[in-house]
Amino acid sequence: MTSIVTNNSAMAALAVLRDVDHSLGRAQSLVSTGLRVASASDNAAYWSIATTMRGDNGALSAVQDAIGLGAAKVDTAYAGMEAAVDVISEIKNRLVAAAESGVDRAKIQEEIEQLQDQLRSIANSSSFAGENWLLGSGGRYLSHMDGYNQYEDVFALADGPKRVVGSVQRDAQDNFSVSTIDLNLTTNDVIFARANLYGVDLNVGIADKEIRTGGVAATDTAGDDRWLKIINYKTDWEEVGNQVYYDGTDYYTRMDGFFVKALNDSGEVDFANVSIAILGTDISVADLDITKLDEYGERFFGTEAKAPDAYAVDVLVSFVDGQLQKAVSSAAKLGSLSMRIGMQDDYVTHLSNALDSGVGRLVDADMNDASTRLKALQAQQQLAVQSLQIANSDSQNIMQLFR
Repeated sequence: MTSIVTNNSAMAALAVLRDVDHSLGRAQSLVSTGLRVASASDNAAYWSIATTMRGDNGALSAVQDAIGLGAAKVDTAYAGMEAAVDVISEIKNRLVAAAESGVDRAKIQEEIEQLQDQLRSIANSSSFAGENWLLGSGGRYLSHMDGYNQYEDVFALADGPKRVVGSVQRDAQDNFSVSTIDLNLTTNDVIFARANLYGVDLNVGIADKEIRTGGVAATDTAGDDRWLKIINYKTDWEEVGNQVYYDGTDYYTRMDGFFVKALNDSGEVDFANVSIAILGTDISVADLDITKLDEYGERFFGTEAKAPDAYAVDVLVSFVDGQLQKAVSSAAKLGSLSMRIGMQDDYVTHLSNALDSGVGRLVDADMNDASTRLKALQAQQQLAVQSLQIANSDSQNIMQLFR
């Protein structure tokens, strides 16, 4: 039946056109955005996961920047320590040359002083972004014995471990955190360092640590000048007082991290009346002076088979070699950290790419499918428009009957 009131054909054609337009709008959105899940209304679960992962990936981008900054700090410290190793090695070589009889030790000392100044310059200039890993101050005391008549004053650095941002992570409970790459350094890993032990300020870095063998100058309670010999500590000593120990025969006390015989037989040490001129020998890699070898020889307790200056050279060479090994060890630590940071940087790059790929699998549109569907829907739209035009022409055909 044909009606001029209700055009069923037109309504059907219009409904088809509306459906086609809706599908066409969706297809155009897929093609223009490249996303099949562009909002939570498209797929709430996938949209939530993708949004979270995009945020985490943005954090990884910041991590890569932080890793670059950390790598620059480590590389700067490594370059400085590597240069310091070369300088300390040269100082050791000059000491060996000074052992030769007949050499002009004053001239050699001039070279040593230039090397010592270079060592200070290296330490002071190895700074990046306001951080210098070759200078430090001692915090927690870690002192330990190290060989016969050698007591090491070792401290953890006061500012704690050196940290470089390594990555970000999200656990199963959805807790987000930043992970760091830590390097625990001590005063044996920096070139210059200061620390305080029992109220006494000490130089405890590789270059400024004083020789801990021989004796220290002191004035006892009777006003007499004397040398206090450093004693090798034994664990079976009995502690009979504050920092006073008894081995069954003699009393000892700990001064400046090493042990000396007590100044009186009772084992009591009157620190208020005992004037320690220098707790230590005031002889370090950065301050040694080979024009004073005779003086050093008198202060170093040891074999008398050699002349004081010859024995002093032996002690100095051994000491500088020990400090050189500490510098080599520190450079190795920094080099290992640099390698790890490089590996972490590569990993973060791959991880970021993997997150991008994973998010893409969840929300990206298949452009081949989307473009093909768009073409088909455009054709359907044209056919629907033509169908609607034909349906609307039915009423015009009825008008022809009344002419």
